[in-house]
Amino acid sequence: MTRARVVRIAIACAFALVLAAGISWYQNRDDGMPAIAMVGANSFASLGGPFTLTDHTGATVTDETYHGRYLLVYFGFTYCPDVCPTELARIVRAIDLMPQDVADTVTPVLVTVDPERDSPEALAQYVALFDPRLVGLTGTEDQIAAIADDYNVYYARVEDDDDPDFYLVDHSSFTYLVGPDGRVRNVLTPRQSVEEIADGVAQVVREDGVV
Repeated sequence: MTRARVVRIAIACAFALVLAAGISWYQNRDDGMPAIAMVGANSFASLGGPFTLTDHTGATVTDETYHGRYLLVYFGFTYCPDVCPTELARIVRAIDLMPQDVADTVTPVLVTVDPERDSPEALAQYVALFDPRLVGLTGTEDQIAAIADDYNVYYARVEDDDDPDFYLVDHSSFTYLVGPDGRVRNVLTPRQSVEEIADGVAQVVREDGVV
């Protein structure tokens, strides 16, 4: 990853943090608007499943690697100009707002949908811009396609007409709350505030009796 690109990503991350704070304020202002509830936790039994990928340190990991922990899983990519840094910043902020005993059980995870460019080294530089708890996962094209299919994630390469050597990846933008057993417990949307995410995850963890 070039120095110029690191600088651009750092600026995007800083902007995302400010934007996430603004969105949180807007969604929680006292204007009589109802809060957005989390989707029912019993609706996602078919999502998720076993996987084998490579983390940002270069280590091979599987779903068993994270057994016993809650995961907040987001599918994105390091060249993403806006949505990905915004959502990752919101995830990290939501964990910061959780009670410490709950936060200690949660790992935020970025699964790339652009394995061609997102090597472990590129992911390592990228996740470091957000939070040391954030894990970046990559793999082969087939491995990424398999986990994306298991989570019903849409993604598609979008070519740049002005630059044949550059492309973006269009993708869905949900965050998956995965329980200690590897089962998807909830799907969170960009419309939910960081406070709602934090409270919803804490509620699930408390109800499970983990802390």
